[in-house]
Amino acid sequence: MKRIQTMMLIVQVIDAHDLKPKDGEGSASPFVEVDFQNQLSKTTTVPKNLNPVWNQRLSFHFDKTYENNRHQSIEITVYHDGKSTLGRIFLGRVSIPFKNVVKKGEEVYQKFQLESKRWFSFVKGEVGLKLYISPESEPLKKLEARDSVPRIEASKSATNEEIEVLSEAKRASKPFKKIETSAVVAPLPPDSVPVIEVRSETKRASKPLKKIEACTVIAPLPPDSAPVIEVRSEAKTRESLLVKMQPRGNLEADHDYELKDMNPQLGGRRWRGGGTYGGRGWLGGERSGTTYDLVEQTYHLYVRVVKAKDLASGDPYAEVRLGNYVGRTRHLEHRANPEWNQVFAFSKDRIQSSTLEVYVKDKEMFGRADYLGRVVFDLNEIPTRVPPDSPLAPQWHRMERGRGELMVAVWMGTQADEAFPEAWHSDASTVQGEGVFNVRSKVYVSPKLWYLRVNIIEAQDLILNDNTHVPEVSVKVQVGNQVLRTKICSGRAMNPIWDEDLVFVAAEPFEELLVLTIEDRVNSSRDEVLGTLNLPLTTFEKRLDHRPVHSRWFNVEKYGFNGLEGERRRELKFSSRVHLRACLEGGYHVLDESTLYISDQRPTAKQLWKPPCGILEVGILGAQGLLPMKIKDGRGSTDAYCVAKYGQKWVRTRTILDTLKPKWNEQYTWEVYDPCTVITMGVFDNCHLGTEKHGAGPSTVRDSRIGKIRIRLSTLEANRTYTHSYPLIVLQPSGVKKMGELNLAVRFTTLSMANMVSTYGNPLLPKMHYLHPFTVNQIENLRYQAMNIVSARLGRAEPPLRKEVVEYMLDVDSHMWSMRRSKANFFRLMSLLSGLFSIGRWLNDVCHWKNPVTSVLVHILFLILVWYPELILPTICLYMFLIGLWNYRSRAKHPPHMDPKLSWAEAVHPDELDEEFDTFPTTRTADIVRMRYDRIRSVAGRIQTVVGDVATQGERFGMLLTWRDPRATSLFVFFSLCAAVVLYATPFRVVALVGGLYMFRHPQLRSKLPSVPNNFFRRLPAQTDSLL
Repeated sequence: MKRIQTMMLIVQVIDAHDLKPKDGEGSASPFVEVDFQNQLSKTTTVPKNLNPVWNQRLSFHFDKTYENNRHQSIEITVYHDGKSTLGRIFLGRVSIPFKNVVKKGEEVYQKFQLESKRWFSFVKGEVGLKLYISPESEPLKKLEARDSVPRIEASKSATNEEIEVLSEAKRASKPFKKIETSAVVAPLPPDSVPVIEVRSETKRASKPLKKIEACTVIAPLPPDSAPVIEVRSEAKTRESLLVKMQPRGNLEADHDYELKDMNPQLGGRRWRGGGTYGGRGWLGGERSGTTYDLVEQTYHLYVRVVKAKDLASGDPYAEVRLGNYVGRTRHLEHRANPEWNQVFAFSKDRIQSSTLEVYVKDKEMFGRADYLGRVVFDLNEIPTRVPPDSPLAPQWHRMERGRGELMVAVWMGTQADEAFPEAWHSDASTVQGEGVFNVRSKVYVSPKLWYLRVNIIEAQDLILNDNTHVPEVSVKVQVGNQVLRTKICSGRAMNPIWDEDLVFVAAEPFEELLVLTIEDRVNSSRDEVLGTLNLPLTTFEKRLDHRPVHSRWFNVEKYGFNGLEGERRRELKFSSRVHLRACLEGGYHVLDESTLYISDQRPTAKQLWKPPCGILEVGILGAQGLLPMKIKDGRGSTDAYCVAKYGQKWVRTRTILDTLKPKWNEQYTWEVYDPCTVITMGVFDNCHLGTEKHGAGPSTVRDSRIGKIRIRLSTLEANRTYTHSYPLIVLQPSGVKKMGELNLAVRFTTLSMANMVSTYGNPLLPKMHYLHPFTVNQIENLRYQAMNIVSARLGRAEPPLRKEVVEYMLDVDSHMWSMRRSKANFFRLMSLLSGLFSIGRWLNDVCHWKNPVTSVLVHILFLILVWYPELILPTICLYMFLIGLWNYRSRAKHPPHMDPKLSWAEAVHPDELDEEFDTFPTTRTADIVRMRYDRIRSVAGRIQTVVGDVATQGERFGMLLTWRDPRATSLFVFFSLCAAVVLYATPFRVVALVGGLYMFRHPQLRSKLPSVPNNFFRRLPAQTDSLL
């Protein structure tokens, strides 16, 4: 026997009164389900009773040392058991705070009024409960799954109950019912003698029956077994209740990709009184914490070492020591009055001492116990600072055991302190060298991007080097790494004309030059340079609208002309020139991300920006359940940081070292100019900590992807805080995989409701995108160039936001071919059209009188609309209003997240995944490429057939009046004349009435053969006869 010393929450469900009927017969079959800390348990079902009595006790285990218990709640829900036809139906619920539960012996019977969970969900009645906490643990016998089936140890409180342990050979024919809990509490009805059968699904073994007398079974589940418990009642009805239990891990696996609710401690927490080291300082006092309200407050001891004076000569540095944590400043050579101005932050949770020591040492003393002087602080006397308080002024302190003074400031604060991002943190004390900068949190701003439009009009007085061939002159323009070329102009050797637009992406500050080269194609392998022109981008004017820009002539220098001496340059002065019209477009939004996940739609020019309509606040709380990304000291480890991108603002949290449950608790804010935008957040493993192996430089080591999520702001309710745990799902060559969960708190605040509403009527992009649009190929090429510029500029920051991070956040490979994406888009289209197909099937059923009542009602509605046609549009609008109002009850309660099923990632073939992760151009063998090519040909063949059928039907409509088939056209023309006469003489209501009644006619009046119009249409010719 093994006794488990844990606390138990006892919920005794007594009865309920005046419940709402739900079975359609004026009654209900209620049962109660209780949820506490993800433990689910429920009572038995009382059939046909609106005032049921259960008197049943449900037990839940919990850890009494868990400090968040007082913030938990007990969710009690009453359902109607609709059996297999309707499932369970909601009757009401009650939420009881855990902190209101009393100890054993103090419990009393209480009635709780049932509440609804949604608007327009009407409930009534009350439920009677007793709740208390029992410090006593139940005696449990360890369940063994090896060589035997599970056994249940139960108390002998009744003499007429039996527990039979059966083998797999004895299976019951009753359906299974799942209970989501780690223990089964099976009470006994007063009028029955239950027999409980336990089977193990992990190991099927035939064992003799063992009978145990019991009235209540509390069976914990071992992690490697899935017992099946069957409870049979030998009452007059002889009904059996079969309960199938699974380990909690298996139950949670079904919801592994789901969004999970959270209940974190956000905002102004108070510091606990009665500290460890006394009641005077921050360790014992109480002070309100006024920091960010979307994160859990974390407290840090800050030490700012400013400077020292009157030291002995040497290379001094400062060392801050708190328990086992040691932080050092840089050493300054030959300074008697050094200035460091460096901040050290020690997490309150890791403080190991009651005193803080600050040493000043010489470089030669490194690793020794000797020092030039020191200052000691008592942590009980440390002041507290919470922003927006002004920074604490540093003070001079006389150093012990040495001459000189040290200027230091020591205070206690939160992560909202201005010194937090730049501080040295005790949890990153193992980072070396350049890795110190790579673990800090930073805010980045994307460079301001412009579209550079260069219109190459013409050139004059070109001098050819070779007059023996027909000139083929073109212009090549290069801006940075972007190279574009005009078409070839033939026949005009001296004065070619192109009049062609070339568009580039440029970023402020404009560091690149526009290099224009005029070339003559001598043969297929060689181009001869006729002249060059270098122009800084600042020479071009900035245009905010579609007004015309004045063109200019520029002199072109002959190739190699700059290398000649002064006299020679004057002799060979080149007089050719080129005519250009160039400008920087400020009326466009430079796309650096896909329009499907766009986060900013403002034009480049700030003069065209509209005022913001809202504020987006995101609290990056932390992550949990991350998978190990590297091997460190023989075990798996992850050094995670989070990156968020919205608009031009990028944020990067600090790196939390060597943990699979990092806690960042950092809050950031963005201005929102359009609610129909998306914020993207990704989690990465930091591989630049200064501990890379020899030979693996920064250019070869890449930060690993852990996962990312997207949140569309338009799906968020205004002024509501969303706290959820988002699954981090990535697609790997081996398949879809969950890498962990990201914990976020998100709030979208509306500043101006008028601006918010008006944005829904404005164009998605600035008006220049519609007045002078780009082609699809131009948009893709310009987006790729913009992404390269953004990644290059952010990679030059300190710490750098590396290229692999920027590319992953901007979805640089979203345009590449993928069979998986094609299937996902196809099924998205089919689900979209399924509504139309359903309407068509319903209309066909009405026409064929599958349900006579529905057909009669449709006839009545049709007659009303024919007689009063002015009611058609109001009826449609009223129907949409009522449907929208009805769907409000079932609206989504949380933002959308990555869906593997919608992405078609769970059932994807391994070869399709390998093709998706293949490089471009491919690196696979010829056999694999041939197989994939044949597969694409087969898919394209089916698409080709569908497109051909659609084209055939359209061509048949066109052939009605072309006299390609003289007889068919003659019949159609004659029919049109007769129809015109009849319709002119007959009122429209009569025509609509006759046509509708003909369409809805009874099946006995229908023929199974195709209709005459259908036969006539299918006989029309098409252009398929002319295809090769």
